[in-house]
Amino acid sequence: MLRFLILVGLLSLKGTGNSVADTGLDAQQLKRGEYVYHVAGCASCHTAEGGAPLAGGVKMATPFGTFYTPNISADSETGIGAWSDADFIRAMTRGESPRGQHYYPSFPYTSYTHMTRQDLLDLKRYLDAQPAITQANRAHDLRFPFNIRSLLSVWKMLNFDAGSCSGFEQDGSLRARGAYLVNGPGHCAECHSPRNWFGGLDKRRFLQGNTQGPDGESVPGITMDQKFRVSRWPEEDLIFSLQIGMLPDGDFLGGSMGHVIDNSTGRMSDEDLKAIATYLRSLED
Repeated sequence: MLRFLILVGLLSLKGTGNSVADTGLDAQQLKRGEYVYHVAGCASCHTAEGGAPLAGGVKMATPFGTFYTPNISADSETGIGAWSDADFIRAMTRGESPRGQHYYPSFPYTSYTHMTRQDLLDLKRYLDAQPAITQANRAHDLRFPFNIRSLLSVWKMLNFDAGSCSGFEQDGSLRARGAYLVNGPGHCAECHSPRNWFGGLDKRRFLQGNTQGPDGESVPGITMDQKFRVSRWPEEDLIFSLQIGMLPDGDFLGGSMGHVIDNSTGRMSDEDLKAIATYLRSLED
């Protein structure tokens, strides 16, 4: 009888759970964090083909050399498992490691700096809940002088403004939500805007296309300028292309945008896709 009571007690503990992650509030936060994870496209850059989820190692060829994405799994030694909330927010919004080391802008903190604190905290909770993968980060292979990391402090002075989400979601409109998604977690400008000689985003040609996109591919402009084909698409076609990658002519988006469809926009809500379309259709030269 005593053994039976002990067994019942243990099963009861298992049912209620020892972790705060089992509470309704944290379950909701994890769900929100998973959604932010998809919007931000974390899997595309931090999960190598055939590799463990979030263990990094994705090769990114650029005019400045080759970058290898880091491990952002919950491993405390090779990943970000030991990071505090403050460490994570500092990295995402200021481009600095917990030790104060500058990150290269191949990590799009120049866009993530516009994310809300709540979205960032939800994202961290979700990442913390994923399996910890022990995999050391591979060093970047960069040309001189871009391999001198300390020069990034100068780069930031010229090309980076640490910001906030203010001005994106203040009025609660569909366009404002779209502006937040495009300029913040969606980091669309990182590929769809050209860069200056120092690798900073050319804000004068915002979303006007980039002839030197990921791995040297040419990335089209996505504003409503008549020279860009997206300007001639009805809103429903734009939304449909973001959902499944199919273009109005029956062709499909490929290259890096294919990964964006699979890991990001294809997993977004209809309302958010409509918000993005609304915002993009408001942009004209």
